[in-house]
Amino acid sequence: MISHADRRTLLSWLGLGASAGVLAACGGSEARAQSFPVSMSEAQWRKKLSAREFDVLREEATERPYSSPLLKEKRAGTFLCAGCDNPVYSSKTKYDSGTGWPSFWAAKTGAVGTRTDRKLGYARTEVHCARCGGHLGHVFNDGPKPTGKRHCINGVALDFRAG
Repeated sequence: MISHADRRTLLSWLGLGASAGVLAACGGSEARAQSFPVSMSEAQWRKKLSAREFDVLREEATERPYSSPLLKEKRAGTFLCAGCDNPVYSSKTKYDSGTGWPSFWAAKTGAVGTRTDRKLGYARTEVHCARCGGHLGHVFNDGPKPTGKRHCINGVALDFRAG
């Protein structure tokens, strides 16, 4: 059986990466249909976000593995949603999963929402910002203690505040 990381690596090697949109993490129909405290038109989001941030946060794309500087961020601090500055992850829960994306074993309480994503033909748990609905990544059940969860998050969907 191919692991989640191996499947992503294989798709990346085949050139089916984020630039082609094939690794679109999930269709945002459920998340977009929900009402969120921070809401903007597509034009407003495009003006606020960089092209890559928009692709990931609003179109559910996946950044290329090992491309985010936040992958190696080791300082104490808080990871914020790049769309709305919602504090979503603490550096205390960050760890090196070896997958090529920033990984956390837990989100801040109430900071994220989840839904089932079947875009790649199998069920995954998509994670989005609870404040703006922006796509952050996916949660898998192969993480470390104490939760056993791996929040595999697109670095471009995050900003970091030290301290």
